[in-house]
Amino acid sequence: MIEIKTKDQIALMRKAGRIVAETLEIMREHVHPGMTTGELDRIAEDYIRKQDAIPAFKGYNGFPATLCTSLNDEVVHGIPGLRALQSGDIISIDCGAAIQGYYGDAAVTLPVGEIEPRLANLLKITEESLKLGITQAIIGNRLFDISHAVQTFVESNGMSVVRDYVGHGIGRKMHEEPQLPNFGRPGRGPRLEVGMALAIEPMVNLGAYQVKTLDNGWTVVTKDRQASAHFEHTVAITENGPEILTRI
Repeated sequence: MIEIKTKDQIALMRKAGRIVAETLEIMREHVHPGMTTGELDRIAEDYIRKQDAIPAFKGYNGFPATLCTSLNDEVVHGIPGLRALQSGDIISIDCGAAIQGYYGDAAVTLPVGEIEPRLANLLKITEESLKLGITQAIIGNRLFDISHAVQTFVESNGMSVVRDYVGHGIGRKMHEEPQLPNFGRPGRGPRLEVGMALAIEPMVNLGAYQVKTLDNGWTVVTKDRQASAHFEHTVAITENGPEILTRI
């Protein structure tokens, strides 16, 4: 069942989303060669808690950290630790925060130093696919109109969308109905209406779409070990079009 949020509930999600957005901006400042993913995680947790918010990922189904930090061929759910960033890497940083019981969730993929042109293009296409998906998050459209916009753009640029992991509804829980794939035929799925809130999150691979989970039970990598990128925003459906809640 899809929960329709009131304006007051959306306002609380906007607060949570702003904290997530600010945390990701801080991450941009700290992503450089030599920085460890564990140190990024500590900085993020400190900032979120200083805002009287709760790191949404920490402890979620047993996840041990505030951030998901996924490098290069890691798609999602990378666990922060002692690994140091190297020039030429790309790192997906996924962050969630809760305030007064409402959630925000967003992700960016950032370059570490100078990166190869093909990786820069992967980041560009993935972020653009998110923007195109968001344009479809309007009253009267169907859920899979978002999915189709993402898929067609990504595939027209010779890349693939991950199929095993999807976007989702969000609100009083991190993951709510509906599930939102990054692929599908337009004109299908629930009709979008005011008060719906969605985490739209394209996960795009340079190579094939198949993925697998590592032995740690969390980190998802591409099967062909080619690079992957991930961008995400929490978006509310409003009378005036899509509102991105995870922005400053």
